[in-house]
Amino acid sequence: MQTEASSFPPDPRDRQKFVFHRTILRRIIVWILRKLLPMVIKVNVSGMENIPKTGAAILAFNHLTTYDVFPVQMEIQRPLFFMAKSELHKNPIMDVLLRNLGAFPVHRGEKDHWAINHAEKVIEHEQLLAMFPEGTRSRGKGLRAGKTGVARLSVKMDCPIIPVAIEGTERMYKNLPHRSVITMNIGEAITGREGESILGLTDRLMFKIAEMLPLNLRGVYANKPQGFDL
Repeated sequence: MQTEASSFPPDPRDRQKFVFHRTILRRIIVWILRKLLPMVIKVNVSGMENIPKTGAAILAFNHLTTYDVFPVQMEIQRPLFFMAKSELHKNPIMDVLLRNLGAFPVHRGEKDHWAINHAEKVIEHEQLLAMFPEGTRSRGKGLRAGKTGVARLSVKMDCPIIPVAIEGTERMYKNLPHRSVITMNIGEAITGREGESILGLTDRLMFKIAEMLPLNLRGVYANKPQGFDL
C-alpha cells in the first residue's frame, strides 16, 4: 500500500537519513546493551514464538518508563523501529544514535503526518514497528486509555498487531546492587474483525495487554465488560 507523503508539505526531517535495516552502529549498540544490561536486569519472557521471523508487524506495548524499549530490543532478535519524542532528537549526537537504533521523531500533542507516514514506511519495508498506544508513560500507575493510532495504522496497512505487556521497568536501577526483574509477555497477533470499529479494535488490544499484566498495572482496563470478546 502506498503512503501519502505527497499530500503534505515538505518537512525538515525529510533532509535527514533514516534507514530500514540494521546499521553497523546499531549492531554495536545492541551488542553492548546485551552485554551490559544483564548486569542490572533479568528479563523473563513468555510468548516469543508470537514474534514473526519475517514480515511486518506492529508491536503494541504498555508504556511504563523511558527504558521500556531497551530490554525488549535486548530479547527480540529482529530490529525494532519506534517513535521517540522529538525533544530527544534535538541533541545532534543523541539524534544520530537514536536514528541508528531505529527511532524516528514524533511531535507530541498534534497529529504528526510525517511520523505517521514514516511509520507506514517501516511497515512497507516489512519491519517490526514498536508503538505505545497509551501515547505517554504511565510511570507504573496503570494503563491509561489507549489512543486509536495503532488500530488505524493496522487497518490501513493490513498489518497484524502483537500485544506486549511489560512489567518491572519502573523499578530499573532501584534495586542496585541487586538486579531488577522485568517480565515481558507477548500475546498472539490480532487484526481487525469484519465490521469492527477502530475504537473496538483499540479496546480489544488494550484489554489484551491488560490481561497479561498484574492487576495493579491494568489501570482503566482492570475490569473487562461482561461478554467482551478478546
